[in-house]
Amino acid sequence: MERHWTFGRKMAAGFALVVAFTVGIGIVATIALQSIVASKDEVINVYSPALVAAQRLETLREVQTSAARAYLLTGSPDDFAAVEQARADVSSALDHLKNVALNEAQRRDLETIEAAENELRKTFDEVFAMRRANASVEAISAAFRDQVIPKRVPVTKAIDAFVEDQTKLLSQAQTAATDMASRAITLIIAIAIAAAILAGVAAFFLARSLNRQIGAAVRHVQSSSAELQSAANQQATGVKEQVTSMSEINTTISELLATSRQIAESAQRVAQISEQTTSAARTGDGTVEKANDSIGGIRRQVDLVVGHMLELGKKSQQIGSVLDIVTELAEQTNILSINATIEAAGAGESGKRFAVVADEIRKLADRVAGSAKEIRSLIDDVRSSVNTTVMATETGSKAVDSGSRQFGDVATVFKQIAKLVATTSEAAREIELSTKQQATAVEQVNIAIANVAQATKETEASAGQTIQTASELATTSRDLLRLVQARSAA
Repeated sequence: MERHWTFGRKMAAGFALVVAFTVGIGIVATIALQSIVASKDEVINVYSPALVAAQRLETLREVQTSAARAYLLTGSPDDFAAVEQARADVSSALDHLKNVALNEAQRRDLETIEAAENELRKTFDEVFAMRRANASVEAISAAFRDQVIPKRVPVTKAIDAFVEDQTKLLSQAQTAATDMASRAITLIIAIAIAAAILAGVAAFFLARSLNRQIGAAVRHVQSSSAELQSAANQQATGVKEQVTSMSEINTTISELLATSRQIAESAQRVAQISEQTTSAARTGDGTVEKANDSIGGIRRQVDLVVGHMLELGKKSQQIGSVLDIVTELAEQTNILSINATIEAAGAGESGKRFAVVADEIRKLADRVAGSAKEIRSLIDDVRSSVNTTVMATETGSKAVDSGSRQFGDVATVFKQIAKLVATTSEAAREIELSTKQQATAVEQVNIAIANVAQATKETEASAGQTIQTASELATTSRDLLRLVQARSAA
């Protein structure tokens, strides 16, 4: 399987082996350092605080004794307050030591100290009572010597023994941490030496394998360089033919570019003409709409005239009805006048004047009847004229309606023409834009062809350099092969 490994894989395997050794050393060193740090942290965070708390208890105990002596000498309330404060500090220190005690034996020692301290406080309270009772100094001194000092000695010894025990525990923890650090350093050095030896062995086998692989690769490069030289010669011939073809393509693209520009100019002119046609169609549409509005006004006027004529016919009918009444009245008056004339003739001489009046009334009735006939004849003529005018007006109204519909059709056609012309204009613009884009694309193709032609020329020049490089590569591969084979033999 090793023969199928590439040069990069073998280098990566060697590097991975070195990295693995380094990571192993790092892991072991990290674990060792963590153990050392844990030991030191235990010394710093556990044993040292316990020793400091024990020493602080011893100091507070001395402060309490000093404050008690001061109160026995002075009897001052301030000194008694100092005693109470010292007692509270001692109790707090004992509670703290109980919380940080390392084992059950230390807790029992602390309980012993606390019990002796309580006995000592009771003895002090008895002596303090003597001081508050204003006992003599000799009696207080004797009580302090005979009662307090015997009770204080066990407390002092217990505290000193506890401090000494804490000191021993701290010293043992420091020694254990130092031993652990020494063992860790020895282990790291041993692992580093073993890793160095293994890395050297791996490097030896890797170098021997790489020499064999590089020799095979160099021989392969030597054969490939000959093939590369032959391919470079063929490439040079092909590139010369490609240069000729590129020149012909460049000429064709130039002609196509000129044609695209002419098409773009023609499309631009078509777009301008379409815009002008669109403007004219819109103007015609506006004119037709105005004419349609005018015809609508004429129609409204004709409808108004028809209304007036119909109203005039109704009035003439009403006048005819009145004339009928007038005619009937004239006839009745004529009949009455005839009757009056007959009655006047029968009256004799006295009825002559009444007969004259009756005759005048009859004449007047005849004239009224004649006038009524003339008026009726005129009314009939007016009614006939009105009917004729109404019929003519209705015919004109129908003609106006037909003209209005035709103008509407014309307006619709104009709108369709305007839409079609707008569509044509938009299509002409799109053709213009497409032609411009085509011209731009042809220009870009022309530039690209020129670049390709330039690149082809450069490829032609580089083909010669490739041939030279292939020859130099063959020479270098032979020299490298001799070098590798000489090292393998050594």
